[in-house]
Amino acid sequence: MEILKEQYQKEVVPALMKKFNYHSVMEVPKLEKIVINVGLGDMKDNPKALDNTMNDLSLITGQRPIVTKAKKAIAAFKIRENVNIGCKVTLRNGKMYDFAYKLFNVALPRVRDFRGVSNHSFDGRGNYSMGIKEQLIFPEIEYDKIDKIRGMDIIFVTTAKTDEEARELLSLLGMPFQA
Repeated sequence: MEILKEQYQKEVVPALMKKFNYHSVMEVPKLEKIVINVGLGDMKDNPKALDNTMNDLSLITGQRPIVTKAKKAIAAFKIRENVNIGCKVTLRNGKMYDFAYKLFNVALPRVRDFRGVSNHSFDGRGNYSMGIKEQLIFPEIEYDKIDKIRGMDIIFVTTAKTDEEARELLSLLGMPFQA
């Protein structure tokens, strides 16, 4: 399913070169990686939550997630140092493009009352972050087999220098931005 990678090479690169007057193909911004992060606030109450979340994340991405640990203790949240608090996956190359295609064309249209993703979630350096409220929008997740609805953060890391370049890159790849 290398559809998005072929589209990048055939359509996106020439369009970006024309719009931003790049002299070389190497100047054109590209998608570097996608990081999917799931934080678990209920680890104290439900010890199996981490296993269930890791299974869900590996089904969605096709890659085994790593466990994230607390860097320091926070008494207000009852968190101690080095306690498991979530998991994350970093996707690159083929799996990254497959996930992006699935997110743009299958998962996001399944969100109720979806009108596009926010235009204001860029970080000033060409990276884009978005949050999803429930993992059920992905077709691999069965409603009957989940223990709790969990959200996730998805970060698109690009080689773009500005937010305008990154927005154009992501919209040409198919990200449905708000009008």
